[in-house]
Amino acid sequence: MKTIDELLSDGVDNKRVFVRADLNVPLADGLITDDGRIRAALPTVKALADAGAKVIVASHLGRPKGAPDLAFSLLPAAERLAELLGAPVAFAQDTVGPAAHDAVDGLQPGQVAVIENLRFNPGETSKDDTERGEFADRLAALADVYVGDGFGAVHRKHASVYDLPARLPHYAGYLIATEVGVLKKLTEDVRRPYVVALGGAKVSDKLAVIDQLLDKADRLLIGGGMAYTFLKAKGYEVGISLLQEDQIPAVTEYIERAEKNGVELVLPVDVLVSPEFPDLKAKAPTNPTVVAADAIPADQEGLDIGPESRKLYASKLADAATVFWNGPMGVFEHPDYAEGTKAVAQALIESPGYTVVGGGDSAAAVRILGFDESAFGHISTGGGASLEYLEGKTLPGLAALED
Repeated sequence: MKTIDELLSDGVDNKRVFVRADLNVPLADGLITDDGRIRAALPTVKALADAGAKVIVASHLGRPKGAPDLAFSLLPAAERLAELLGAPVAFAQDTVGPAAHDAVDGLQPGQVAVIENLRFNPGETSKDDTERGEFADRLAALADVYVGDGFGAVHRKHASVYDLPARLPHYAGYLIATEVGVLKKLTEDVRRPYVVALGGAKVSDKLAVIDQLLDKADRLLIGGGMAYTFLKAKGYEVGISLLQEDQIPAVTEYIERAEKNGVELVLPVDVLVSPEFPDLKAKAPTNPTVVAADAIPADQEGLDIGPESRKLYASKLADAATVFWNGPMGVFEHPDYAEGTKAVAQALIESPGYTVVGGGDSAAAVRILGFDESAFGHISTGGGASLEYLEGKTLPGLAALED
């Protein structure tokens, strides 16, 4: 895999460089609520612009249905990128049409343009190789060189991620190079104890990575909505908590395998419950109750790990040499249910080991809850991509960058 440093050493002055970034930021009423992914794209974009390239930045945002939808426009991301660069950024209101070509043709060396959401074109996500290839051909006409830097999308076999690199000289940007280097620390020559904290809503999203980690990790901490399927598998009442009943057989098998393999599987010992899910907009107080994990009332919903679980999880992270955390411990968006996620984040900061926050909601929680990002070893921009890498899968966007 050639890197951007090799490209820069060869010279990019006046070359049109297509940067597949990940500007898939969360929006609320058209405003960006977390610009972490835009900031992660800055080193690559700035290095190319400073070297005299004509930089064309492309990304997806959300899941539009293969047609323009203003709710998913990249314009807010382009405007934020301009603020962070301290320089104007041109914006094209289409992906491969006249506006995109006009924006690119208007670039001077060192200038940057953002083209509209790639998923406004059905060819970007098509499962048909020919349709995807035709869109990739049209994207390739905009540029001389391709730089892959959208780590959050490398697990997708999409035109701009997988097909386009085959049509242009291709290089890995700084973000992808960093992310791959970090993930190798979690899969090759891992320093031990190796502790993994997994949370989030659905256990089904994490089954494949748990399957792999039962042969690699020393300790697994389970929280978030997925914990209630584990508690149910142990025969506990979970009330109206989030539950994936169809996953209980798989979870039961994993509990047995963990014991057989000597992997310490840590589940909540107490939880915060409420009779209804909190209003995340109003964030009015809900007066949750703390109950033992094996005594959740039938009419209550578990929404966060409790105070004893927080102490337990912190103690299980204290001696770790390597930590990977993916998924919040509760509904951290509401102040009544943020303490479990805060406790895990604080334990990572205090850990003497190498700590990796695995993207998605965990990365957002770190920023929303006010933690210093530099206190962690690494904060990934790609939750799904990180998990699939740890599962041992071949990621199309990485394979496409290899020669």
